[in-house]
Amino acid sequence: MSKPNKGATKAGKRTSLMRKVATGAMSMRDGMDAMAGRLSGLKKRVDALEQEMQEQRALSLRVAQLTDIVQELLIPVADRDEQRLRELLDSYAKTL
Repeated sequence: MSKPNKGATKAGKRTSLMRKVATGAMSMRDGMDAMAGRLSGLKKRVDALEQEMQEQRALSLRVAQLTDIVQELLIPVADRDEQRLRELLDSYAKTL
């Protein structure tokens, strides 16, 4: 079995694999094993991307919380809602 060309596209690799199975250059079982390996790799990539998305969401939430705190701190002391500021700080502290 020859190694696929590194420059080949994914569609080209898939076509090449199907061509090898169709022409008998690769057994059906070997072709199925190769496709299962690719599917497993794709599942791992999706899992990694989902994890990264969750981390990004958590980071975005923290930035939003910090923005609320800074915004409240920038209000002049006379107009500041100390209770709201305390709640924001407590809420942020719980996420640390």
